[in-house]
Amino acid sequence: MNARGLLIAAPQSGAGKTTVTLALLAALAKRGVRVRAAKAGPDYVDPAFHAAATGAPSDNLDSWAMPPAFLDSLVARAANAAELLVIEGAMGLFDGAPLPRRGGASADLAARFGVPVILVLDVFAQAQSAAAVARGFATHDPAVRVAGVILNRVAGERHRTLAADAIGACGIEIFGALPRDAAIVLPERHLGLVQAAEQTDLSARLAALADLAERHLDIDAILGAAPPLPALRPNEAHALRPPGQRIALANDAAFAFVYPHVLEGWRRAGAEIVHFSPLADEPPPDACDACWLPGGYPELHAARLAAAERFRTGLSRFAQTRRVHGECGGYMVLGRTLEDANGVTHAMTGLLGHATSFAKREMQLGYREARLLAQSALGKAGDVLRGHEFHYATLVAAGDDAPLADLSDAQNRALGPAGGQRGRVTGTFFHAIARL
Repeated sequence: MNARGLLIAAPQSGAGKTTVTLALLAALAKRGVRVRAAKAGPDYVDPAFHAAATGAPSDNLDSWAMPPAFLDSLVARAANAAELLVIEGAMGLFDGAPLPRRGGASADLAARFGVPVILVLDVFAQAQSAAAVARGFATHDPAVRVAGVILNRVAGERHRTLAADAIGACGIEIFGALPRDAAIVLPERHLGLVQAAEQTDLSARLAALADLAERHLDIDAILGAAPPLPALRPNEAHALRPPGQRIALANDAAFAFVYPHVLEGWRRAGAEIVHFSPLADEPPPDACDACWLPGGYPELHAARLAAAERFRTGLSRFAQTRRVHGECGGYMVLGRTLEDANGVTHAMTGLLGHATSFAKREMQLGYREARLLAQSALGKAGDVLRGHEFHYATLVAAGDDAPLADLSDAQNRALGPAGGQRGRVTGTFFHAIARL
């Protein structure tokens, strides 16, 4: 392992971390640097943009959901394939799970792996006051080193000078300043950015971001601030077990949320993954012995899924003899009906008895610990997994299926039984990340 590492973070969400990270990644890739990226915390969308910018997979690193040995394993694999690992933070630098179970903060990764933080400061509505923010973050935790800052949404040269001079007087390095420019803002929807695969102009956007970084960031200084990562060993002990030997994985615009580390763990365990598209009315291939319906945006494609007769009948036939699991959006499709944002109810597969609605929206967001109640695609009864929920859909009818797991939150508060199981079919809103 000879890779170096750094972490790009911010005081809060919406400061421009993803834009800065993509600009830096695209510029480094254009220079020929072997760079890989990772995302702090549970996030499906940003890593796909990282992969588009670098040409390499981007893993999630989560200090609450992943045991330390598993975190080390993922960083080791990334470092062995790159010269530089750039970790994009989540939320604010020190934001994570509440007491009593600390963890999940981007700062945890900086401390564990000894990587310096480059702090993105959105100075849209301030100037010299940004120095107080930078100083506070730089001194808040002695285990976390802030190497410098990048100013974002700068109005002009005078604005840049006011903020940069005040921060420089604190002894904190300035790595660059990006101007206010609506053209570089990536489009969003209810679960975050519009997915990378859906953006037809993504290559042009990344090229523009690379040029922006070359013009406004001191890339050589950023590279110079990244120290070597510690020597670490791969360890697969906490990876999710594959649900079968040959896994039919739904993969299209409705089913896109699968963590790269989960798929890689299945492959390392000897499983083969075969993609199919429910939106193209494809059933799971008969040669497979398990089917996985991941999360995504089924609520945006409910009418097409309801009309996909080959998919629905093929999945029903598949489930008679083989395991089927639905995660979040996949769980919604396994139910009886799905009500879209316009209040129109669409028939789903009916392999489980619940019904969901996107018209009656309520955000559910947070870490979850799940103890499985029976043998399933996720593992055996008694297994404990960690992951999260992030969805706006609600259960409008619970159905009468047996629950899949008992859930608790990041504060160890019991949330009760969740999900459903009927025969070989299981599903839950819970996204699994790792085994304890």
